[in-house]
Amino acid sequence: MSKIGIYPGTFDPITYGHIDVIRRSLTIVNKLIVGVANDYSKECLFSAEERSSMIKKALFSDLNFKRKSVEVLIFNTLTTSLCKKNKSSIIFRGLRAVSDFEYEFQLAGMNRQLDKNIETVFLMSDPDNQVISSKFVKEIAKLNGKIDTFVTKSIKKSLREKYD
Repeated sequence: MSKIGIYPGTFDPITYGHIDVIRRSLTIVNKLIVGVANDYSKECLFSAEERSSMIKKALFSDLNFKRKSVEVLIFNTLTTSLCKKNKSSIIFRGLRAVSDFEYEFQLAGMNRQLDKNIETVFLMSDPDNQVISSKFVKEIAKLNGKIDTFVTKSIKKSLREKYD
């Protein structure tokens, strides 16, 4: 029986921190859906379509992930609705630091109230990835700093194109 998990986020852009969570999630589930949130309340540098395309390039071209193991979907619903639609009972969330925990804990509690059949699994970032955030990566890229250790080459290219 196939076990499906959902890893939702804005991924603006996807970083090695996100990719670490994807890799580790795949040790728990057979298939992972990377849900690209089309969140209109959040200011994103890239559109949901651009972010989805960038994730696919990073995972499938840069890093050779198996397409049958990972699917990338854009969504603009509740995460629990995305889970129901895709027959998933697991939401994966990455934690970098203690400061992430309070927000993530509240979010997990709300999701649990919405659907008691869906579990949230928190994965701690690898220590090498704990400092990486999309916000900082964008800021460094905008100021022409070196981002090679934070993102794949296709993401670096997309950021350079956006800021040039």
